[in-house]
Amino acid sequence: MAEGTPHAGQATPSAPGPGLRPAFRGWRARRPFWGGLLLTLGGAEILVTEKASLKVVVHIGMQGLAGYLLPVLMVILGLLILFNPAQRLFYSITAILISLGTWVTSNMGGFFVGLLLGATGACLTFGWLPDQEPRSERKRRRKEARAQARHGAEGLATAKP
Repeated sequence: MAEGTPHAGQATPSAPGPGLRPAFRGWRARRPFWGGLLLTLGGAEILVTEKASLKVVVHIGMQGLAGYLLPVLMVILGLLILFNPAQRLFYSITAILISLGTWVTSNMGGFFVGLLLGATGACLTFGWLPDQEPRSERKRRRKEARAQARHGAEGLATAKP
């Protein structure tokens, strides 16, 4: 093999660092990503239904102000959950109350879709645990513990006369 060509498995000298995808995965793992995303999408969906034609609009409520205010707050809370996860409990409790409030103020919560997205996102955020190890690590540890227990039980069975 030539001196300047890399071997299989080696990175080329001009190859970029760790990459964008692993960096995004690390960022996503340190926050309740799916909860914040669903909450933001729910608020955006409700805002879109507010702009529906008058034949489709069921109920705007309270001179239209709350119909726009609550979905905007849902979007803001979703973004705050994504970019400031330290306050996720306060944001999630506020978000579930606002999501439920859109039932009355904004076309039955964006025809149920935005309401359900917002409520699901708030619940996912509330239940997210920041210090929990990844699921794959827990599975691996359980599998090793079962194998050790099985090995220990086999050792006891062969040791008894």
